[in-house]
Amino acid sequence: MTNPGETSAEILLKQDGVRRVPSPRIELFFQPHFLSDELCDSLIEMIDRDRRPSTIADPNGDDYFRTSETCDLDETDVRVQELEHKLFSLNAIDPAHGEPVQGQRYSLGQEFKAHTDYFEPNGEDFHRFCSVAGQRTWTFMVYLNNVEAGGGTRFKVIKKTFQPERGMLVCWNNHRPDGTLNPATLHHAMKIRKGLKYVITKWYREKPWG
Repeated sequence: MTNPGETSAEILLKQDGVRRVPSPRIELFFQPHFLSDELCDSLIEMIDRDRRPSTIADPNGDDYFRTSETCDLDETDVRVQELEHKLFSLNAIDPAHGEPVQGQRYSLGQEFKAHTDYFEPNGEDFHRFCSVAGQRTWTFMVYLNNVEAGGGTRFKVIKKTFQPERGMLVCWNNHRPDGTLNPATLHHAMKIRKGLKYVITKWYREKPWG
């Protein structure tokens, strides 16, 4: 690892409870009980207070491609700072390379169809999103609640689905080992069949943010 905007399997697997999904096609990890119930509840409150309709970087003509709600979490809030500290303790990524933490809320029938988290180099807004901080490197996502039915995160290429589990972290490298973008990170936030789903997402970049 040479880029301060990245982590590695060696760093992540040093932490108790971190497990790697066995696949040669993707660096994908998870850790149950990453966040406490109390912090999960606090982050849910913040999401409910500030949520707005989610958007996508490159509109594709499908108005139902991403139907969740989103909010940017206040980086000055002590609860967000606690989250950021836990992430840094886990991944050792220079915090300057992190985007602001986002929260997402999915209600009945809402989803985010199969997508990758990196910005498509041929996308119409690629330069606007990547000219300063570069491409996304790693994604860290935490489920904040258990979902009554549906709402899994399905990695379609490797046929792996995570069911939402309160406090569980899932993270992955958006690149291959040679540094090229990895289409095997394609994933689908599946429809909620009953109840609600809350998650937070933290993305990191090749260069310092902003």
